[in-house]
Amino acid sequence: MTAPLQRTIPVRPGLDLEVREAGTSGSPVLVLHGGPGPSGISPLVDHLASEHRVVAPTHPGWEGTVRPHDLDCVPALAAAYLDLLSHLGLNDVTLIGTSFGGWVATQAVLDDREGRISQLVLMDAIGPAIPGQQVTVPAGPPAPAAAGPAPQGGPSAQAMAAMRAYAGPTMADAGMLPRLSTVTCPVLVIWGADDAVVTPDFGRAYAAAFRHVRFELIPGAGHTPIREKPEAVFARLGSFLTPQGPSDGSPRRPSEGP
Repeated sequence: MTAPLQRTIPVRPGLDLEVREAGTSGSPVLVLHGGPGPSGISPLVDHLASEHRVVAPTHPGWEGTVRPHDLDCVPALAAAYLDLLSHLGLNDVTLIGTSFGGWVATQAVLDDREGRISQLVLMDAIGPAIPGQQVTVPAGPPAPAAAGPAPQGGPSAQAMAAMRAYAGPTMADAGMLPRLSTVTCPVLVIWGADDAVVTPDFGRAYAAAFRHVRFELIPGAGHTPIREKPEAVFARLGSFLTPQGPSDGSPRRPSEGP
């Protein structure tokens, strides 16, 4: 494993992406961060880099990066990442998204016309509007020290503004849930048992909408299990990325791990 490389990739005219790359061999993994930004997924990137080529972009609008005016919704951001995969010539990609990044990841799978994505992993993801469930987000950015991180490692004021620009006022896509049944690749949904931002019931309903899915609950974790219970997450992720035994290709319904 080589040291992570940070570089700017000109994906298309008018759009440069800041991308962290780690690992040199193995199947490719694209990791999309949530509201707190790239630091929130560092443990995941470092872990995966031992066996995979990991690509972890910074969403435009986070960490001082510029968000072009035409990146004004989740589908537009998802399209940028599909362009990134095309630019890098990556296929058979495992796409992992946490929280807001999970919404973007799900949209990318739905819009993946070239079939570059072979597996999807969602961690405490938002995205679809689910009846009886809602996303609990901070009422507003932290005051005066807006440029710095929010308390408890939450999103900064800049990150919250960017996320609202992409996600809209409802922080959900009313038309996404029915479309999830069209996803044909295997899906792993990992959820913190104590998540108060999007509850486990939200996660179960999200998972149940997919055809080929496994749902894994992480005891003792909240909205960021990759930081709170990393070893438990790595164990479930490892089992998914290196499945044991042949698969008959039949649909799998959500199942909860120990």
